[in-house]
Formats: sequence, C-alpha cells, structure tokens
Amino acid sequence: MVLPLLMLCSDSLMGSRELEEICGAVLAGQGERAGFRFFPSYPTLRAYVRLLLDSPEYFTAFWNSMLQTMGVLAGQLLTAVPAAWAFARFRFPGKKMLWFLYMLLMILPFQVTMVSGYLVLSGARLMDTHWAVILPGIFSTLPVFILRKTFAGLPGEVVEAARLDGAGNVRIFLNIGLPLGMPGIFSILILGFLEYWNAIEQPMTYLKTEARWPLSLYLPQMVSAETASVFAASIVTLLPAVLLFLSGQEYLEQGIAASGMERAGKLKKAESR
Repeated sequence: MVLPLLMLCSDSLMGSRELEEICGAVLAGQGERAGFRFFPSYPTLRAYVRLLLDSPEYFTAFWNSMLQTMGVLAGQLLTAVPAAWAFARFRFPGKKMLWFLYMLLMILPFQVTMVSGYLVLSGARLMDTHWAVILPGIFSTLPVFILRKTFAGLPGEVVEAARLDGAGNVRIFLNIGLPLGMPGIFSILILGFLEYWNAIEQPMTYLKTEARWPLSLYLPQMVSAETASVFAASIVTLLPAVLLFLSGQEYLEQGIAASGMERAGKLKKAESR
C-alpha cells in the first residue's frame, strides 16, 4: 500500500534524465520492469515549478474539481441533513416505504442508474455542464443513512424538554439537532469530499468538453513526455484529500460511532429483557 506512494513522492523530485533511466523502458513499452529509488540522486523541484507556474490546464481541472465537489457538499447539507432529521424524529405516512427506496438506491451501483440518469439530465439540458455531476451527488442517499442513525441516537429527553419549554420543530432542529449531530455532519462531509474529489465514472459519462473535466479525468490525459509533471500533479491532487482526512479523522470516527449508537442501545435493551 505504501510502496506506490513512496515511489510517487520520490519520482516527483527527479529530473527528466533520471526518470528516463528508471521508467524509460516501461514508458516505451519494452516490457521491462521499472526501477525504484527511495531518494533521488539529484533532487529537484522543477516539476512542481512547471506544474504550478506553467500549467493553466491543470489549474482549470483543479478548479473544476473544487467547484463540483463543493457544490455537491453544499447541496447535501441543504438536503441530506433535514431529510435525515425527518426520518429520525418524525412519523409520516409512507415513511417505511420511502426509507426502503432510499436503501435500495444506496446499494445500487452507478452502472445500474447510468442510462436513466443520462436520459434525465439530457432531457433537462444539463448534459456537459457542472450541474450534471453536482445534482445527482446532492441527492445521494448515503449521507441520509449515516445522519439518520446519528440523529436517532440523540437523547430523547433533551428534545422533549425543549418541547415543554415551547420550542418548535425548526428551533429544536437548529438549536439541538445540528449542534449534537455535528460529528455525523462532519463525517458525511469528509466522506463526500473523498468520494467526489476522486470521482471518475460520473464525470466521464456526463462531461464531454475537456475544459469542464475534473482532475480525475485530466491526470490520465497528461502526456508521458512530462513524466515528472505527472508525478508532481498526482502529489498536488492527493494533498487536499489527505489533509482533510487527517484533520477530520476524529470527527469521522465520532460520526461513524454515533451512527451505531442506536443499534447498540437496542441490543442492550434486548439483552436486558
């Protein structure tokens, strides 16, 4: 698992001649193995300088990835959080059937809904736009599933006490549900960022114009003649996801743990009986 990352970091600091010695036979298709060095013989930052100062296409793809990923996350905050609160705290007709549909959509792979999604987006004239990637991601069912467990595990006594004090549903949601459910909310944001930052199938299916491609589609198109720049671009692309995961790992663990508290509580009650 670690070896490809070490190779990526090491090769991104190599010059073109040293890279040709190590990877030239592989890139030329001669069927030989690539070499590996933990440390470059002559380390240089030339690839990073070229990438960051003389690669406008890379910055365009980086902006596309940020726009699409942040658009999805912002939409999920507006849709998934209230939906999860409604499933966890309210009773309404058809709730079980609707939740069954949510679970059904969650387990279906993208390949199953690809054609129907394509037809819907094409009919709405959203194909080959950023909205073609953002809108389907906004209504993903996984964040609702995680947050429903989180909100259902909140102490019922706190909610009932707020109702006795005269708080309405909206105030309870804003002043109690959101603060206590922050670990779950942060966890869906982290998971959503990792998923859509690295998404390949959706952009490949719905985006045809290269100027709208995210980094996940742009990196494979970089020519092998700029091998060092390819390695450097991979490192720069990896950094936001790694930094976000490391900074939010505690929230992610708390959110996942909170999503299982309701199930654990039910098991304890069953054992006590």
